[in-house]
Amino acid sequence: MMNRTLLLLCVFALVTFSFAAEAPAPPAPAADGTMPALVSIAGHGMMDAHPYSDLEELSDMIGGRVTGSPEAAKAIEWGVAKMKAIGLENVRAEKWQLSRGWTRGVATAELVEPVQRKLSVDSMGWVGSTPKGAVTAELVPVNINNLDEEMSKNRGNWSGKILVIVKKGEPPKDPTANFGKFGGFLKTAWQSHALAVIGGQGGSHAAGMHLTHTGSLGFDTYYDIPVVSMTAEDESQLERFLDRGKVVRLKLNVQNTVTNRPVESANVVGEIRGSENPEQVVVVGGHLDSWDLAQGATDDGCGVATTLGAAEAIVASGFKPKRTIRFVLFTGEEQGLLGSLAYTKTHASEMANHLGAVILDNGQGPVVSLNLGGHKDLIPAVEKFADSVKSFGEVKVDDKAVFGTDAGPFVLAGLPGINMGQDSPEYKYTHHSAVDTFDKVSADLLTRDATLVALTSFWIASRPDRLATPWPAEKTAQMLVEKKQDRMLKAVGMWPFGDLGKDQSGKQDSGKASGTSE
Repeated sequence: MMNRTLLLLCVFALVTFSFAAEAPAPPAPAADGTMPALVSIAGHGMMDAHPYSDLEELSDMIGGRVTGSPEAAKAIEWGVAKMKAIGLENVRAEKWQLSRGWTRGVATAELVEPVQRKLSVDSMGWVGSTPKGAVTAELVPVNINNLDEEMSKNRGNWSGKILVIVKKGEPPKDPTANFGKFGGFLKTAWQSHALAVIGGQGGSHAAGMHLTHTGSLGFDTYYDIPVVSMTAEDESQLERFLDRGKVVRLKLNVQNTVTNRPVESANVVGEIRGSENPEQVVVVGGHLDSWDLAQGATDDGCGVATTLGAAEAIVASGFKPKRTIRFVLFTGEEQGLLGSLAYTKTHASEMANHLGAVILDNGQGPVVSLNLGGHKDLIPAVEKFADSVKSFGEVKVDDKAVFGTDAGPFVLAGLPGINMGQDSPEYKYTHHSAVDTFDKVSADLLTRDATLVALTSFWIASRPDRLATPWPAEKTAQMLVEKKQDRMLKAVGMWPFGDLGKDQSGKQDSGKASGTSE
């Protein structure tokens, strides 16, 4: 009996090994029929597309494009005209609404005590104003590393004061959860009659020399209290005075305008229809909106230019994809991925026929990775593709789920939201700042990236088998919990899965949503 059992186990092991050995490896482009088209697209992308001149036109002739602004509306018209000129089909502007519009006004600051000097500040987006004629008040530090205690014990000292965010002691173990508290802190500060907050986007010093960085502080959220970003040099001096026990007084004037009703925006959409399965869709995109301290060239003019450059290269090649490639210039990204969320809502009935999304939004650096939005099962197939384009440089493949770009909503929809990871060390200085200008972008890198976007999207759309189908909500939720993304999504009010997903101990995750966003 024992010998028979051992024999059966050996046979089972051999059969299992045989099946594993016979499992076909994913075909490379050289074997799946896509290589001739990819070669042609690569040539047209590198030699016959115009992403750099498109970016120059967008940057210099339109400039900063805050969602809901006249400049953003002009950019939408520009995007529609560009897609039509390229020869895309079904070009249109898909409208959606932002809860309210916001316009930047003046922002000035002056140190009054213990010395007098001008300070450099810029308002954050979708925040309020000081009373007309400015306020002069004492500065009070708020330790963001201990925000709960600050709000419970020290808020009584905030009335009539200007608050400055500082970092003292041990940082919190869960920085994403702490960031999620920032919106609640701003509401508490306003309710406690604080006059303003110096703290930028979540309390970190502004990166770079003599730079500020604007940005939204909530997910389609407006905060009544004025919040400013101050240059690191000026903010550091204020903190040194406070550390020495000095009384610090500032004069601050912030004047913004906000609407009391929704404003209209739109995503720009155009297609190359599939020749065999036109109902199946691959989305390719970047975001057309930007901030307004400069031209929005690296954030995300580069994504706009590479999307248009990819479309141009594919059209010029003369090859038709088997499935539809839909090019989308999103708006509202800077207010919380609103345009891409609007896209997934508008096209909810079609999402089962979507294969994924390819998004570029990390500045002007070269693409060095493809982040597959948690879809680890796709790595072997995509690695075959990445190996075929190694003449553009090494492109690694991983299953990171990225939510700082418009790939995020597609991940939430169960799809591989593919973030084109880039090596852009200067991006932390340019994005949201006064130096986000066209001169920071290299033509050769932009052309290379546009060509890689074209190759990636065409390969996905034209391989014999569809790359992916949407996961069920439970599988997506579980993946996000395992990748520890759930608490961040709950903190910013973007978790759509209710109680789905379990933590590493097997218990239901209990993170709470706070309704704020980056």
